[in-house]
Amino acid sequence: MLQQSEFGSRLRALREKRGLSQAALAEGAISTGYLSRLESGARRPTPRVVAYLAQRLGVPVSVLEDPNADPVDAVEASPFTQVLAAVISASSHDRAAEPLAEALRADGQHDPAQRWQALWLLAEIRGDEGERDEQRHLLEELVELSGQLGVAPLLARAQTQLSRCLRTLGDTAGAREYAQRAYDVAGELSLTDRAATLQALVSALAEAGRLDEARTHADELCRLTEPAGGTLHVEALWAAATVRTRQGDHAGAIARLEEALSGANSRQDLHLWIRLHLAAASLYLQTTPAQPEQARAALDTVEPVLRLIGTERHHQEHQSLRAHLAFAEGRLDDARAICDAAADRRSLLSFRDRLKLAALQARLAILGGDADGGIRALQDVARQAEQAHNVELAAELWRSLAETLARPYGGDPALAGRAPTG
Repeated sequence: MLQQSEFGSRLRALREKRGLSQAALAEGAISTGYLSRLESGARRPTPRVVAYLAQRLGVPVSVLEDPNADPVDAVEASPFTQVLAAVISASSHDRAAEPLAEALRADGQHDPAQRWQALWLLAEIRGDEGERDEQRHLLEELVELSGQLGVAPLLARAQTQLSRCLRTLGDTAGAREYAQRAYDVAGELSLTDRAATLQALVSALAEAGRLDEARTHADELCRLTEPAGGTLHVEALWAAATVRTRQGDHAGAIARLEEALSGANSRQDLHLWIRLHLAAASLYLQTTPAQPEQARAALDTVEPVLRLIGTERHHQEHQSLRAHLAFAEGRLDDARAICDAAADRRSLLSFRDRLKLAALQARLAILGGDADGGIRALQDVARQAEQAHNVELAAELWRSLAETLARPYGGDPALAGRAPTG
């Protein structure tokens, strides 16, 4: 094992070689103060910290432990390490997936911790690209590798990300299984890791229709994050608002979401600020009765920011909500135009949002006179939700079919009272 001062010098040299700040290397798993003391030689690292730092730096553990190892040669001898370092140091907009994917395929002999980091980064990039099936395969491998490494934070993070991915794909049962596994191993981890596992568990339980359990864990999440405040607590309030919305507790949902909005700082996390305003618009449209004026205000507030920094998924969510808003206001032609435009591009929406937009298109078809086609389409969408074991969403979709047939906004008045078939 290296002496403390030698370890610190080597650690600092590797970090600087990759262009990483102390905060970027620590990434919430350890404090920057602790990392600074490691680099100065004032603290001796634990084996778990050495494994984490090696994984983040993309080097074998031996480079941080063996006095005879040459960190420069270790890094530059491997094309895989060079590619990995390039992806780590690139901005989120400049990260290229293909070189990293090719490096993973070409070289199967890299250090397990290094491979873990590459899989994590590649899965994140594929998720941003909307390549959810490929992201799922990468995360499944990541979970298996995390178990082999035996590092609890890595296992919890991999399982949490896999749960989120499966929920987006509509695999409600799988999402709940992996969220529960992550939650079970996160008890002694950092606040950030525990909050992330709870977030995933709340979302998975809510999608499965287990709303009482979801609410219990959402309230647990709020209590856990309240002392720290900041982004963690804002996201906890958002989760609590989402569960209350699905329970029909609209007053409680709005209170928590407005508290989250007041605590969100656009200067610290602009993407979270965007997501919260989109969530607020969605919530206002789901209340009984709907509040289209408030939904419009939320969408108008976020739109200029989306033009500057919004991702493609943000834009799709915004346009989807614009379609729902137009429908709520009785502007059916506007709603159809937005839906038609959405049909021309590959959807990056979540499973829930995709089904809800498809249901809106079916309702518009019914109200436009294509009763049989619209009814069949809406029934198909509701069955997709049932097959995904998303009981609450399926009930919402069947209810929307009944409401559309009972109280059409336009089109054929003969549809009123027509019963769904099949």
